[in-house]
Amino acid sequence: QVQLVESGGGLVQAGGSLRLSCAGSGRTFSSYAMGWFRQAPGKEREFVARISWSGGTSSYADSVKGRFTISRDNAKNTVYLQMNSLKPEDTAVYYCVAGLTTGWDKSVPNGASTYWGQGTQVTVSS
Repeated sequence: QVQLVESGGGLVQAGGSLRLSCAGSGRTFSSYAMGWFRQAPGKEREFVARISWSGGTSSYADSVKGRFTISRDNAKNTVYLQMNSLKPEDTAVYYCVAGLTTGWDKSVPNGASTYWGQGTQVTVSS
């Protein structure tokens, strides 16, 4: 089992930057693909980014491509999301997820081997 705790959210002006962190527990952390989803009020949870277990492959939603970077440090059991050039439409609760499936850009991962953090609020003011 994997437990995830996000941090790094906050209030930032448009054009600014934030770095989210997600610390995982468990010796099998490095076995999981990791990702970030976000959910704005009244909207469905949407894919942001995903990184493979080794860190060798990553993917992004079109809306964040070129502005956000996902990375991981398996020695620290931590995954990061560097967010630059933030826009008001990036405002949402950001969730970290660990899982063994693919296709997260098309459907929200679920199942017995999918784990979610509690979320961290990101607010971008105009």
